[in-house]
Amino acid sequence: MVEIWDNVIALALLKGYYEAGLIFIEVYIMKVAIIGTGYVGLPTGVGLAELGNEVFCVDKMEEKICALNAGELTLYEDGLEELFKKNVQNGRLTFTTNMAKAVIGADVVLLAVGTPPHPVTKEADLQYIYAAAEELAQYLDGYTVVATKSTVPVGTGDEIEAIVRKVNPQADVDVISLPEFLREGFAIHDFFHPDRIVVGANSKKACKVMQKLYAPFVGKTEFLWVKRKSSEAIKYASNAFLAMKIHYINEMADFCENSGADIHEVAKGMGMDSRIGSKFLNAGPGYGGSCFPKDTNAMAQMGRKYGVRLNLIETTIAKNDERKKEMAERVISKIKNNPQGKIAVLGLAFKGGTDDCRESPAMDILREMLEHSSNISVFDPKAMANAEKLLGARVTYAKDAYEACENAEIMVILTEWEDFKNLDLKRIRGLMKAHKIVDLRNMLQAEEVKKSGFEYSCIGMNS
Repeated sequence: MVEIWDNVIALALLKGYYEAGLIFIEVYIMKVAIIGTGYVGLPTGVGLAELGNEVFCVDKMEEKICALNAGELTLYEDGLEELFKKNVQNGRLTFTTNMAKAVIGADVVLLAVGTPPHPVTKEADLQYIYAAAEELAQYLDGYTVVATKSTVPVGTGDEIEAIVRKVNPQADVDVISLPEFLREGFAIHDFFHPDRIVVGANSKKACKVMQKLYAPFVGKTEFLWVKRKSSEAIKYASNAFLAMKIHYINEMADFCENSGADIHEVAKGMGMDSRIGSKFLNAGPGYGGSCFPKDTNAMAQMGRKYGVRLNLIETTIAKNDERKKEMAERVISKIKNNPQGKIAVLGLAFKGGTDDCRESPAMDILREMLEHSSNISVFDPKAMANAEKLLGARVTYAKDAYEACENAEIMVILTEWEDFKNLDLKRIRGLMKAHKIVDLRNMLQAEEVKKSGFEYSCIGMNS
């Protein structure tokens, strides 16, 4: 793990400041409470502790808190483990079920609880964040900034503030919006190298506190100070746009397959245009994960609430759902002559670098495949435990990619793990009963796969 601080910054932690040219930055040690220890709360807590703050992470799950205090991670995130253990051992990072212990005396309280989609309306379910606000309000003492890290609909900050003031009318508090932009699989990198830090606050006093908390990033990233409601909207608008970008490149991939163009070349040419950019132009089986499906649905629902028809977003949602079914049909069509032939599935997490299977395209495609086949073996480098919770005994769990491929009719790649780029194709060919590969993440080199004796199908090229 590369050291987060260079020598100048390390010295700043000891002296409380550093000077570099004309830049003068004070380093403040603050008490921070984080409510929620999931994929947002835990990396954020570790990052803030690494910056030298005293961080208390709160969760109601006693078993989870005991594991974390014992130095055991409860989720996988690349680069997290070393910093996590370091800051638990040095006492800067504490985990507790005791809200009072965390909140009393805190300078900043971050709300990082889940806002899952409602099963029927698909709008964000805010019961957990409202419950957390009601509980923490009674322990506020002295001036405190309560910052919403969770992705919440526009206007939620108003509701949180009303709850806090109802429970504790004497509280000296400001409620702000502090949207997170951490990519799963890259959360630690993104914490220390943010594209921007957005603060939605209706109070100058709250802004000054956030300037202190994020002082180490001054001169290293852009800060955007906006109204609270604007900040809440920025997160949804960003994720919805990225989801639309993914859907667009997937439509172009379908066009390329039928026209004879190559989506790799098309995407590269598009990405060279500075107005478009190269990110999120990787064709695949559709977007997924804990953010894009939830946030696009919530954005569409908010549009309806405020009388605005968000046609692009609503179309993206519908077509993304259709795409995953189409991807499953591609696989099933390859074994129509032997419906009970074994299918080897590589990749279960929604993307490489994480063990998160929530709204994973791989899992959705796999469920569709299970409607047609009961002979499926699966493997994922990190997500096997989470996948088993969702799939149970409906599939066979292999110890590695090679075991999954034994006697298989077809191998399917559903998640872009780097490990899959380096598979021993000669060995896999010897293990498989038939020699078909459906690569829905374009991980392999087409010519190399074909030279190895496989029938190869990928995304965005006429195989």
